[in-house]
Amino acid sequence: MTDHPSPSAPFEIRRGSSPVILGMPHTGTHVPQDIAARLNAHGRTVGDTDWHIHRLYEDLLPEATVVRATFSRYVIDANRDPSGHSLYPGQNTTSLVPLTDFDDVPIWRDGEAPTDTDIAERIAGFHRPYHAAIEAEIARVKAEHGVAVLFDCHSIRSKIPFLFEGVLPALNLGTDGGLTCDAAIESVAVEVAKASGFSHVLNGRFRGGWTTRHYGKPEDGVHAIQLELAQSTHLASESLPYDYDPEKAASLRPVLARMLSEIEAAALRLAGKSA
Repeated sequence: MTDHPSPSAPFEIRRGSSPVILGMPHTGTHVPQDIAARLNAHGRTVGDTDWHIHRLYEDLLPEATVVRATFSRYVIDANRDPSGHSLYPGQNTTSLVPLTDFDDVPIWRDGEAPTDTDIAERIAGFHRPYHAAIEAEIARVKAEHGVAVLFDCHSIRSKIPFLFEGVLPALNLGTDGGLTCDAAIESVAVEVAKASGFSHVLNGRFRGGWTTRHYGKPEDGVHAIQLELAQSTHLASESLPYDYDPEKAASLRPVLARMLSEIEAAALRLAGKSA
């Protein structure tokens, strides 16, 4: 695998030879100074970050490509439809540029909420470049293998009453009801989850975000699947300072490694290659 740092771009790429691409739209914490000045004290904690996901997945599938956004989702959410259309009509959620956190607490100073002009600028400066990188890597690996799998990596607190009732399962797989990937890929992911000992669900509260739904076109050989992890699986605490828990992670990482390996093998079989 080769590293392709891009200091001027709002993303990082690690390019590998596998048909699997790991998307990480929410691990970034960078907020440009002019935007940070408009956030309130609560917003500046960037509490809804997918904490330590890039560390959790590191080298689990060594030849997987990784595309990671470095900016905070409070700048703009790279996993939301740039048109502003809701992923979950009728349900509580956060918007393309969030006005509140996941507990419905405001994150912007009074009178400093982003304007339509701000949102358009952030689409051009952050959202669009990140997705251009995703698109380029999908095209590259599909040209090499005849197939591409985008595995979108996420995490969220296990208890958020504003978004869902009760306690979230540990492993939340999303394929938008089977629309975003071949049944063979969905099946191996579910089987690994079932065998893991962790609680799990397929297409529950989280069915796959805009990234999964936008890129998943199995009829064209491009498959997408999302895994939303409850942060209780790998964090010492689901509140500040959101420390990584190596012991918890040590139990989870082999499950994730097996899932990625099985998905890669299933993809190669779909492409008619030996797995």
